[in-house]
This record gives sequence, C-alpha cells and structure tokens, in this order.
Amino acid sequence: MISKELLQPFNYLFDSEIIDSIANVAFLKTFKKADIIIDIGQDLNFIPLLIKGNIKVLREDNDGDELLLYVLETGDTCAMSLTCCMVKSVSKIRAIADDDDATVIMIPIEYMKLWFNSNESWRNFILQSYQIRFDEMLETIDTLAFMKMDERLFKYLTDQVKLSASTHLEMTHQEIAEDLNTSRVVISRLLKQLEREKKIELGRNKISVLEF
Repeated sequence: MISKELLQPFNYLFDSEIIDSIANVAFLKTFKKADIIIDIGQDLNFIPLLIKGNIKVLREDNDGDELLLYVLETGDTCAMSLTCCMVKSVSKIRAIADDDDATVIMIPIEYMKLWFNSNESWRNFILQSYQIRFDEMLETIDTLAFMKMDERLFKYLTDQVKLSASTHLEMTHQEIAEDLNTSRVVISRLLKQLEREKKIELGRNKISVLEF
C-alpha cells in the first residue's frame, strides 16, 4: 500500500476513485541507473507507473544488440508492457532505469482489466498511452528509414537535452552507440564532426549541445 501523495504526477489524469484504488493495491520500487525493470522474455505481473526519473525502452536483435524505442518520463507507463499484460504474453522489450533513484509504482495486472472496464479516467489513460507510444515508435521507424546516422545522432542528443532539461549531457560514446545500435567508433567520429560544425562541444564523458 502506498500513500496518495506519491500519485501526485497522475492527479490530473485520474479521478479520486482510481487514485484511492491504486494507493490500496500498488507498491513502490526504486531503481538505480542501468537497473533492468522489465526484461525480454519476462512474465509480467505488474504494470509500471513512473513517478520519478526516466526509463529507456529497448528492443534486442538476434545478436544481442539493442535499439532504443522510446524513453518514459514522469507520469508515463509502458504501452508495450500493457499489451503483453492484455494478451498474457512474455515481455518483448527491455526497460532500463536511465537515472539513479528512478521510482516506479507497480500495479498488479489483474487490476488493469478491471479498471479499464469500470473507470473512464483509467481507460482514457491506457488508450492515450498506447497512442503516444505508437507515435514514438513510428518516429523511431522514420528515423531509422529516412535519416543518415549523423542526423540520427544529433536528434538523439537534442532529445536527451529535452529529457534532462540540460544542455550538458553526461554520457559515454559507448552508451550512445548502444542506444543507436551502432559502433562506438562511428559515434566518436560523428561526434567530432558535430563538434567541428559547432553544434556540440565534447568533454570527458560529457557533451554540451550548443544548437538545438
């Protein structure tokens, strides 16, 4: 059981009835950066609601390489996990904490269907979550299909600026390469190219975005 104060990020989405219901049945979990919250092949017993931090949602190919699909922010849930819960299949994605102290409210899956049928604010939230994540995955597909790697990289950096609310990003070339499913060598070369174009400034495991 959790306190209703922890559900503040969802107050504008949910009515008082569903807030009370969540507080009565859910529990809280906190994760450190890079902790796996949901893994590929995992049976899903809980629906995550993010109340603090960011979570990266990734797919994995047959060689074990990962591709970033989208990033969850405060007030979000993962539509991919919702889909798996609805059809009772194992997870098709990996969700990883992108901040220290990422905090998630975990709701037992049996309440997802119950509330979907009985509470309009919960039903609207689930449907809106599907739409938002679907649009983000379409954007990811468009980026892969129509953008060159240097354009993908710069878009990735500007997206990170928006997520962190800071133009100074602390990340390694390897971390970026893993998110974009390419090699560290390619990322390092393109980052230097962006620096020559005065779009970014490179430091030790730091990137300052000058143009966005």
